[in-house]
Amino acid sequence: MKKDEQNKSLVNIKIDFRKYAMFIALVAISIFFQIATNGILLKPMNVSKLVMQNSYILILAIGMLPCILTGNVDLSVGSALGMISAVAGTLIITEGFSVPLTIAICLGLGILLGAWQGFWIAYVRVPAFIVTLAGMLIFKGITMIILKGNTLAPFPESYRYAASAFVPELGMVGKISVSTVIIMVVLAAMIVFFEFNKRKQETKYEIVTTSYNKFLLKVIAEIAVIVFALYWLSLYKGIPVILILLVLLIVIYTFITQKTTLGRSIYAFGGNERATKLSGINTNKIFFLVYVNMGLLAALAGLIFSGRLNAAAPSAGSGLELDAIAACYIGGASASGGVGTIIGAVIGGLVMGILNNGMSIMGIGIDWQQAIKGIVLLLAVAFDIVSRRRKG
Repeated sequence: MKKDEQNKSLVNIKIDFRKYAMFIALVAISIFFQIATNGILLKPMNVSKLVMQNSYILILAIGMLPCILTGNVDLSVGSALGMISAVAGTLIITEGFSVPLTIAICLGLGILLGAWQGFWIAYVRVPAFIVTLAGMLIFKGITMIILKGNTLAPFPESYRYAASAFVPELGMVGKISVSTVIIMVVLAAMIVFFEFNKRKQETKYEIVTTSYNKFLLKVIAEIAVIVFALYWLSLYKGIPVILILLVLLIVIYTFITQKTTLGRSIYAFGGNERATKLSGINTNKIFFLVYVNMGLLAALAGLIFSGRLNAAAPSAGSGLELDAIAACYIGGASASGGVGTIIGAVIGGLVMGILNNGMSIMGIGIDWQQAIKGIVLLLAVAFDIVSRRRKG
């Protein structure tokens, strides 16, 4: 009897390891580069820059995941990002539009770009690879037409606020600002609410997989990580505004994908579109909305990218679609669709960001950086395939 309990415990450990493998890999990579860079990687200033420099890739990854869940990708997001940057630069710098109006126009344009591609993919059924490849060429061409080979700069400070500013301090509590303490409390409360609500649902349907003590330990650990991370960031200039935006996006899209009918339909679509259609779900509509959403987030990423760069350049966004796709796959998404999480995509994006930043600090050339990132992507996908094969 005791032996059976030990075997059961080992199975649970394996499952947990498989579930948190990329988070463990993220921690291991961070520790390695922290040592290799003589402590530079995790200095508060560098961590803040790391968040800001990778924010637009994380936004693209959040939008890319639903596309991958359907078993497809969007190759046009980098070019769409560049096009939105060009439009924003032209409206603000050349035409003198206000910042709020420009942001509204650019987000609306992003939705239209997504709807354009979604129409061909969902209703005409042109393969997503072809449609988005065409979109990549079209949007890149339009960007060059708008900018005429020139770079537009600089943007006003209000436009750059979300990409480069920090949350204002509202006084100090010891060495921590009041605004940081408030954010700590809010995030801790959110974790407690969501975790206990999830536990309540699991108990209701008798699908609880861990003891109550382990559950409490998990919640305490999550809160401790959040509190320490925010405290560490506050030691430089405070919490970046873009981090607040990223957290909101993660919470919203995690809720949508895991707790709504739309989210469950996207997962079902990726698992088996025919069966999903036979169950009464409008798969064309789901397919269409996924790409509309990707267009919206590509526009948001374009606003953040140009604000961070403080310029609209013809080459903006080149190759970012590959980083977003890689982030999702490294974070555990399946190339066949139906498997993946928002948190996983964000962790995958952070792995890519830390690899870039750590290797740059060490003086490793861009050629080797690309090769190493390719190897990491290959190993991550291979690990996922082997794990599922063993599970099956």
